[in-house]
Amino acid sequence: MNMDSYFLSYKGKRAAVIGVGVSNLPLARKLLEYGAIVTLHDRKERLGKEAESLVESGASACLGERYLDVVEADVIFRSPGVRPDEPGIARAVRAGAVLTSEMEAFFEVCPCPIYAVTGSDGKTTTTTIMSLMLRAAGRRVHVGGNIGTPLLCKAGEMSPEDVAVVELSSFQLLTMRRSPDVAVITNLAPNHLDKHLSMQEYVDAKRNIYLYQKKSGLLVTNADNDITSQMARQAPGRVRLFSRRGPVRSGCSTDGETVFFESEGKKTALYATREILLPGVHNLENYMAASAALAGEVPREAMSQTARSFTGVEHRLELVRTHNGVRYYNDSIASSPTRTAAGLRSFDQKVILIAGGYDKHIPFDELGRIICEKVRTLVLCGPTAPAIQKAVEEAGADLGEQPRIMTCTGFDEAVMTAARSAQSGDCVLMSPACASFDAFENFMERGERFRQLITAL
Repeated sequence: MNMDSYFLSYKGKRAAVIGVGVSNLPLARKLLEYGAIVTLHDRKERLGKEAESLVESGASACLGERYLDVVEADVIFRSPGVRPDEPGIARAVRAGAVLTSEMEAFFEVCPCPIYAVTGSDGKTTTTTIMSLMLRAAGRRVHVGGNIGTPLLCKAGEMSPEDVAVVELSSFQLLTMRRSPDVAVITNLAPNHLDKHLSMQEYVDAKRNIYLYQKKSGLLVTNADNDITSQMARQAPGRVRLFSRRGPVRSGCSTDGETVFFESEGKKTALYATREILLPGVHNLENYMAASAALAGEVPREAMSQTARSFTGVEHRLELVRTHNGVRYYNDSIASSPTRTAAGLRSFDQKVILIAGGYDKHIPFDELGRIICEKVRTLVLCGPTAPAIQKAVEEAGADLGEQPRIMTCTGFDEAVMTAARSAQSGDCVLMSPACASFDAFENFMERGERFRQLITAL
């Protein structure tokens, strides 16, 4: 089915668009253009200008706290942030409504191969690396999903020779019943447990990235991660692994100096690890994941060229400024303890760490030990500050050392406290280990605020 026939199939039918965000706005407009009867559902009391223009064009709107009390539709397009078992949605599905999403619909109509990336950490960086490698090889690439632009309404501009590279969150994957041609899982650890009913539901959502693959499909996953290494045994198609710890039968490995691709007993050098500009072993893993997915499709020179030129995605260990000999790093993307731990391991000196934020109900025990080993001064803020402090103090009692801990009432105060604590030669790392929703709309806004404060020093 192509994009035109997909939207035409909803002509004259009731379409409920749940969550009027970035991806759903162009979707709602396209549904209106093709003659669907569109209702916008959103928890917000007021719509933005673009959504208001949809109402002027004929859409209805159901807004406010009770926005899901009545959902009457033939098809429901769910925003990733809305659970599919919300009572209003569940009632509509029982009454015969089809439940889908912008990304699920894109998988139905995309005319070109789809490479998709998920995981607890490293999704955006790996997705970006893959897109850059493919472009360096001369391919026309469309990037979307959790990053980039919404792709469904652009499917009509794509050709079979193109490639779509998408980042998928657990929320997008929760109801997925289609899998990409190539699926990459970077790693898995507890995350988003404030939104998922359990760790099992979170893992099961991630599985959907490969469960519906054909035998020709490819799953690339992390041999060094306990959860993802088990997934390799369940794949319906081909499997490649990547590992920092040792050789793999098929996939990518490293001896610390070179990244290799191994297949059918043959080992090929792809590029030197020193060519990778991004710091940290987690970024080496991101490169191996991307390379394992693209080996045979992308020449080694295109991979090497990307490693030598890509300086990283903003808000991910981003060097904001060096001021009075102090380096300030923005790692706002680190909304989980494992992500912050990976960032800390990237430094060969003890840092001043700014952490804390919205509580996703993830334990900080292991992070507490790493903070004791890698942090000289810990500056905490937000609702999770007491839990992080407790984990650090318990780890410190066990290890015999712990950082100085300072607790602040807000994010701005924490940043300025860290800056005042720093001396020439120090590194200040803002890597919260928590989501941003206690004080910001998202991690990007948090990162931008950090940049503003550091730039103004």
